Amino acid sequence: MSERRIGVWLIGAWGGVATTVVVGLTALKHRLTDTVGLVSAMPQFANLDLADWDELVIGGHEIRDTNFATEAAQLHKQSHVFSEAWLSKLADELQAIDARVKPGTLHGVGAKIESLAGTPARQFLSETPGAAVDRLARDMDRFRKDNSLDQVIVVNVSSTEPPVDDSVRSLNWTTVEQQLKTGGPCPLPASSLYAIAAFRHQFPYVNFTPSVGTNLVALEEYAQQQNVVHVGRDGKTGETLMKAVLAPMFANRNLRVMSWVGHNIFGNLDGKVLDDPENKANKVRSKDHLLTEILGYKPQTLVSIEYIESMGDWKTAWDHIHFQGFLGTPMVLQFIWQGCDSLLAAPLVIDLVRFTEREARRGGSGIMGHLSSFFKSPMGCEEPAFALQFEQLLAWAKDVSGK
Repeated sequence: MSERRIGVWLIGAWGGVATTVVVGLTALKHRLTDTVGLVSAMPQFANLDLADWDELVIGGHEIRDTNFATEAAQLHKQSHVFSEAWLSKLADELQAIDARVKPGTLHGVGAKIESLAGTPARQFLSETPGAAVDRLARDMDRFRKDNSLDQVIVVNVSSTEPPVDDSVRSLNWTTVEQQLKTGGPCPLPASSLYAIAAFRHQFPYVNFTPSVGTNLVALEEYAQQQNVVHVGRDGKTGETLMKAVLAPMFANRNLRVMSWVGHNIFGNLDGKVLDDPENKANKVRSKDHLLTEILGYKPQTLVSIEYIESMGDWKTAWDHIHFQGFLGTPMVLQFIWQGCDSLLAAPLVIDLVRFTEREARRGGSGIMGHLSSFFKSPMGCEEPAFALQFEQLLAWAKDVSGK
């Protein structure tokens, strides 16, 4: 067994994606499953000396009052994922990980997410943003020390926050740092406060959500100052993945897309949060910008996201693409994408942990643009097409391995 010990600190630790990450990593550790769905397990990355399952230790922040066993059982009951035999076998380990989950912060999460918070998180409602960062950073560092970890990768897999005001995007780090130190108000949302807490101890930060996270001038400045890597935003798992693959086909065959309509329905906690128009705005924006970037013009588009409770974690997307062919002939392509949301996202989170840890280990800093193929709104990358983004990942792997 390797002597390396890598921490995985999950923001939104008892959510569906995080629970699936925890169950998946524990199952992989015990060789209960194979590596289907894991990009980092592909032969192209075999020479990178990536972190193994036995090296990963999990903790996190959460605002709700629940536990991994309860959430895993709910996923099994409602969405028919996981094996009951697995959950029984892994029960003691899941309970041990529960003990490493601490109350998160509610600053800037929006009324919908705040309404989900349990008593442990609510006791911190009156703390200032600066005090919240101090507390979150202490939790992360204590996790590192208590578990003798060489590195901690912080991954945000929490629910989507409302969009931030445009004025927040231009704030510099000096201004933000002063706001946090004086104990007064600070306009940064929770996703950014978690990142600041991580950067304080030079822990890499991965934002798998549409929330703004580190995609701010101030946070990018702080990351460079701390010489730490970070990446985001919004994991690309389903319908948008299809757009990133299909839109280049239309562009490269000179077929003009006139309209592209996508209807999405799902019933998990994320869907419940996105049922609020304020939170939904961030997600729709993240899903809708891609076509214009790939095609070079803006077709008429519509993206709808609806919460249908009975669907559970199963997400269905219907897409209708109306395009113009030779001699002006209108044609249609339709597709249906149905997948278990957490099962699509969790392996990508594990991939991002492994790739991020490897880049940090070799001394990288700043935005990891080579991981753009994992995100709908990738930072540090101007290339929107999935195939070309994946080539960037392969080029990085070749550089790391020296081959």
